[in-house]
Amino acid sequence: MSQIKIPLEYIKIASMIEPNSSVLDLGCGRGELLSYLIAEKSINGQGVEIDEDAIYACVEKGLTVFHSDIEGGLDAYPDESFDYIIMHNTMQEVRNIHLIIEECFRAGKKLIITFPNFVHIKARLSIFFGRMPITKNLPYQWFNTPNVKFLSINDFKSFCAQKNYEIFKDFYFNKKREVHSLSNLRAESAVFMIGKQVLPLRD
Repeated sequence: MSQIKIPLEYIKIASMIEPNSSVLDLGCGRGELLSYLIAEKSINGQGVEIDEDAIYACVEKGLTVFHSDIEGGLDAYPDESFDYIIMHNTMQEVRNIHLIIEECFRAGKKLIITFPNFVHIKARLSIFFGRMPITKNLPYQWFNTPNVKFLSINDFKSFCAQKNYEIFKDFYFNKKREVHSLSNLRAESAVFMIGKQVLPLRD
């Protein structure tokens, strides 16, 4: 792992996870993030992935991965099966995101979400000049994109406020570094760790 350039998102995700925790990666792809977390934090990790070629790549890495889509991947897990559930660049591909997040809070204690910021300045300029944006974090063209949701950092913050989700930590990035100001304009991607607020009991 030391010879590979580790994405900033991976480093920040690892910083939020306690060593030896149980982690489920929904839409784990070829298992790069899971492998990194196992090496860095000694997690007990599992993945859910629908692409068979990606599953074979995970198996070759020695990872435990179940063949399912994200929207049905949590059904088999009892309540509080995991300390953390991760949705790394998969939320925008899910149709009923509120239902999936609620299921994540049932099966896990905390949820880590990363997603591309669709209103990053490069995306805005691309639309201004009459083309759909194609960037490092939005690499697809309009006819082959898996994305069904198009959201900004501010949209996600508003969503969390509406649903009474608590934001524990949030980080923002462009291609080379962490972004600390004007994140909705300057950041290409975001990482959030959220949980369900415990509302006070009424008399």
